[in-house]
Amino acid sequence: MSSPTPTNPAHAHFESFLQAQLCQDVLSSFQGLCQALDVEPGGGLSQYHKIKDQLNYWSAKSLWAKLDKRAGQPVYQQGRACTSTKCLVVGAGPCGLRAAVELALLGARVVLVEKRTKFSRHNVLHLWPFTIHDLRALGAKKFYGRFCTGTLDHISIRQLQLILLKVALLLGVEIHWGVTFSGLQPPPRKGSGWRAQLQPSPPALLANYEFDVLISAAGGKFVPEGFTVREMRGKLAIGITANFVNKRTMEETQVPEISGVARIYNQGFFQSLLKATGIDLENIVYYKDDTHYFVMTAKKQCLLRLGVLHQDWPDTDRLLGNANVVPEALQRFARAAADFATHGKLGKLEFAQDAHGRPDISAFDFTSMMRAESSARVQEKHGARLLLGLVGDCLVEPFWPLGTGVARGFLAAFDAAWMVKRWAEGTGPLEVLAERESLYQLLSQTSPENMHRNVAHYGLDPATRYPNLNLRAVTPNQVRDLYDLVAKDSVQKKSDKTDAGRLVTGSAGTQEELMRWCQEQTAGYPGVHVTDLASSWADGLALCALVHRLQPGLLEPSDVQGVGALEATAWALKVAEQELGITPVLSAQAVVAGSDPLGLIAYLSHFHSAFKDRPHSPGPASQGSLGTPSAVLFLGKLQRTLQRTRAQVEVENPNIEELPVPEPDVIPTPPSHHQEAGADDLCAICGEHLYILERLCADGHFFHRSCFRCHVCEATLWPSGYGQHPGDGHFYCLQHLPQPGHKEDGGDRGPESPVKAVTELPAPSNDGMPSAPSAPAVPQEGTSPIPSPPQPTRQLIRLSSPERQWLSSLHLTPEPETEPPPKPPRSCSALARQALVGSFVGWGVPAQGPQGIRIPSSVLVAMEEEEGSAPSSEEEEEEEDVALDSEIEQTLLSLAKNSDTMNKYPTWRRTLLRRAREEEMKRFCKAQAAQRRLNEIEAALKELEAKGVKLELALRSQSSSPEQQKALWVEQLLQLVQKKNSLVAEEAELMITAKELHLEEKQWQLDQELRSYMNREETLKTAADRQAEDQVLRKLVDVVNERDALIRFQEECRLSELASGSGAQG
Repeated sequence: MSSPTPTNPAHAHFESFLQAQLCQDVLSSFQGLCQALDVEPGGGLSQYHKIKDQLNYWSAKSLWAKLDKRAGQPVYQQGRACTSTKCLVVGAGPCGLRAAVELALLGARVVLVEKRTKFSRHNVLHLWPFTIHDLRALGAKKFYGRFCTGTLDHISIRQLQLILLKVALLLGVEIHWGVTFSGLQPPPRKGSGWRAQLQPSPPALLANYEFDVLISAAGGKFVPEGFTVREMRGKLAIGITANFVNKRTMEETQVPEISGVARIYNQGFFQSLLKATGIDLENIVYYKDDTHYFVMTAKKQCLLRLGVLHQDWPDTDRLLGNANVVPEALQRFARAAADFATHGKLGKLEFAQDAHGRPDISAFDFTSMMRAESSARVQEKHGARLLLGLVGDCLVEPFWPLGTGVARGFLAAFDAAWMVKRWAEGTGPLEVLAERESLYQLLSQTSPENMHRNVAHYGLDPATRYPNLNLRAVTPNQVRDLYDLVAKDSVQKKSDKTDAGRLVTGSAGTQEELMRWCQEQTAGYPGVHVTDLASSWADGLALCALVHRLQPGLLEPSDVQGVGALEATAWALKVAEQELGITPVLSAQAVVAGSDPLGLIAYLSHFHSAFKDRPHSPGPASQGSLGTPSAVLFLGKLQRTLQRTRAQVEVENPNIEELPVPEPDVIPTPPSHHQEAGADDLCAICGEHLYILERLCADGHFFHRSCFRCHVCEATLWPSGYGQHPGDGHFYCLQHLPQPGHKEDGGDRGPESPVKAVTELPAPSNDGMPSAPSAPAVPQEGTSPIPSPPQPTRQLIRLSSPERQWLSSLHLTPEPETEPPPKPPRSCSALARQALVGSFVGWGVPAQGPQGIRIPSSVLVAMEEEEGSAPSSEEEEEEEDVALDSEIEQTLLSLAKNSDTMNKYPTWRRTLLRRAREEEMKRFCKAQAAQRRLNEIEAALKELEAKGVKLELALRSQSSSPEQQKALWVEQLLQLVQKKNSLVAEEAELMITAKELHLEEKQWQLDQELRSYMNREETLKTAADRQAEDQVLRKLVDVVNERDALIRFQEECRLSELASGSGAQG
């Protein structure tokens, strides 16, 4: 085996090619290599074999081994699977290059055109485990030595493009730069093929290149004609990306990354950021690569207030256009946010330069995202067939906070290449399209958790990647419209406006259907005769009967005999809301007076849509016929519980006026607000008219959704997430709700935080940060993840009997002579994030380390064998995470507290850290997916409200309209009402998800603060310390109880779904 010497020009060119970090350097060094070896570039796999045969020294052979292993997979048939297939790939982004590599491995001739002439995007992409393994298998470490070292799971777009470009060049892909694809040129006659329209004038060989497969990876703004694009729109969302120079100093390397932190579960961090800097964000992510990369979602009002935007424009293109953005203010904004998030430890932040030599910072709109309705098409003319496929952003524009872009882009590239293989095998066009669309249906559902676990087995065959694969989910009959004999229409944009544009058929239906259902449900009750949807309900008896039918056991029919119509109706409205989750859209006064027949019809249709599938039996329903647990119902009960708790606290605190909250089991006296005629027609905040679709009921009042917002931050208020201050009467989110015993100062004061807020920039201290986005990096030696007193000896605290009873379920008190327990149940990853530090302060044990840990011998043997067989330094980073069985994981939970012990086992330590990052990212993605869908629902509800207002105005004003027209309008209104109810129910489920994430974060924060108090010497505690400790303990108990209620509700939903599923099968 020879070694490279300066006298061998081919070796020198190859080494330059491997190390090149600029696109032009890669191309020039590869051209020099081909000339030195007398090889024609762009010659497919034959070119690769010629280069490999002539470069056989050790550095080259290690790369050939990787590429040969990939090419040797049976699916490629030794590069002969697609030898007669000619492909054109448009776009040299990561997905286009990855698709080109797969097509080259199949043996196809691949030509790629790219309009740019260099790679300049510094933005960083999150990588799923399979993408890391895939790129390593292609030799990524040979081209970029720092690729995913240690626990890193991301890479800059530029570096990823360079890696894939080098692989594509070696595999014989023909690449043309500075060439723009503008359209297809159909074959002019029989016997000719499809060509591309390219600009500017391409070389003759390229202009005359005929192909039978086109793969478009040119980005979301370009989709070949014939494809239909669907727009998914939410409310305004403004993203900001910023890249700062990475000087790679020791201080910079010590700053932990932020895999993602979101307001939806860590409100304290963003509130402190707002107080310290005036910056209002929804989320923030920080990755360290070639640059310090930050991406965040900013609120428009904040950008206007800080002078980043000149004016507020309704059109987002104009709002974020160059003329309306102040570059200097945008730079100050991003620098301050980055400084705060990293505790000012990155020093003086200097912006990296973009392709035009300007600071690399931008504001972009991701309010709407495009998604192609089909992933492939076939066009045929004069007997020449062309297979078209989409990959990357022109297939699905990714929602950046989820970090799914490159992973799903690679999956789409594999699926497209599999489609080409099936095409080359002679499979019929409709069968090929049906298989591709079956795979496309899976794409948006993929995540690291629901794909095959063994990423080493991933390949081109979809069965190696997707469990429970069904390639016949879409039938050939369903894709006939994707087979065009001649390309006809250009791209059509079909905006579904996030589910708002289409009315649901088969909904509440006609008034007659609703009437029949109401008559069936109220049949058999004394004194109840439903003959219409207006006057029959005025005495309240019919409504009480309906509620009793759906929720028996709440009352007996005799209980409402002799009760006035207003009281009976108010009782029924209240019970329906609190026990069935049916929120009112009109007042008891309006029902009794018959003043709002449309409102009553809309209200009754909610009962029908929620309970129409329940089997009907004559006579009153039995006690056991309960409906499916409702998320709306659960959140309503949680909100009332919080109100009662707050009322009890205020009773104990004489400084705050009482806030009366009626108990749910007491028949209410209807509030005076409801007794006023037409009160439900006016918004309780703005006083403007309320139409039926606009009405939102909270605490017995009706509001516009746009009015029911936090008085401080103007965030939309959700059940269980708001409170009304008895002093000023305003509504607040829980973050800004004034706390009992605290004076108001009119500022952005929120609930008392367990951690002090930062008040200075650019160098906030560790003790000054709230529970900021913590990263799973190991802090410097001797540091601790939480502030702790100098003597962390654990002492027992004295508790009252009720407190001991509350704590019995928390398991916070350690058993004698045992290791102090970990914090209340959290994942191994969260433990790694907090516990892999150089001390044990905060865990209730002395800093010298845990004593008496008994490590099972099997665990020690496994760990020592793993470390003993560690690979060489060159290959060490390519080692996969080790699998953790239950015994080993439990032991690691103990060992993780002792960094000295874990340092002896770097592989296991790295595994824990990587798991920590994955868990952090998983939680962030879950929060952002929920937030995005909530934004989409809010936009959809606005559109539904606008449609409902038009219909209601038509119904109320057109008294001379034909009865048939009125009936049609009523039916359309009922369809809108059902659609709204469906969206509100989905919104409630997402709120529960958000609540779950928030409570998890809050429990962790309170647990850490409680442990800091418990670690203090009892004799050193002041009275204020004991009082603060008691308050934290009470808060922790409340949070645990709330989480327990959430778990019980989720279990009820699961059991209800199982019961309904088995009933349907029966």
